[in-house]
Amino acid sequence: MNMRWELLRRRVYGNGRDLPGTVPVPWRTYAALIGGPLDGLLLDITDWTKDEIDNGAALVAERGRFPGGRTLYAPRPEEPRAPAPGVTCCFHHTGDTPRAMNTTPN
Repeated sequence: MNMRWELLRRRVYGNGRDLPGTVPVPWRTYAALIGGPLDGLLLDITDWTKDEIDNGAALVAERGRFPGGRTLYAPRPEEPRAPAPGVTCCFHHTGDTPRAMNTTPN
């Protein structure tokens, strides 16, 4: 079986529309998350533009360096991307950032 389709056996990172841990479906497009606290999950990028994919993602993660903060993932420019549904690319862990502080004055 094709490696891209084997990756579809993983769980999907929740994105507001889906519950965390949902299963992938073959007609959607995903990035495999590599390294960091979300290693092994898929990220649904079906409706993302090329520029959004190139910029990567800052995802909420309770198990990162900053619990409740964001963990950062980005694609590597030299890695190929498949032009079809399934797992089309990998996002690699690039670091963590604390949750945004409330900057509204009292």
